[in-house]
Amino acid sequence: MKRNTWQREAVRDALGSNEGFVSAQGLHQGLREAGSSIGLATVYRALADLATEGEADSLQSDQGESLYRACTPGQHHHHLICRNCGLTVEIEADAVEAWAHEVASDNGFTQASHIVDVFGLCARCSASPAALGHGA
Repeated sequence: MKRNTWQREAVRDALGSNEGFVSAQGLHQGLREAGSSIGLATVYRALADLATEGEADSLQSDQGESLYRACTPGQHHHHLICRNCGLTVEIEADAVEAWAHEVASDNGFTQASHIVDVFGLCARCSASPAALGHGA
């Protein structure tokens, strides 16, 4: 466990104030606009540490950029993610859990893990005429 510094706390707080996934650069920009002197490299390190410790989820965007979101530590979960606005909802998926363990076992695998993120359009974006042409 890394020690808590003001920079790490600033990144944790900023990450927690976002509804969806955010890039390190986007988070850094928000921190700078709020008056923080934190450096971009420090934001990247803090996000990587938070993800390693289970305090943040990470995924790769369609462009290959790492995106991060604060999460509930110690709880395995999955996400519904809006492709348009980035709204993210943590969900439980018992059927997915059972399927993953069954498939692993059937193929002789042990200690299996998995990541499931479901992408779509949230209700607000689905109702927006601009989002309808967004590959829904």
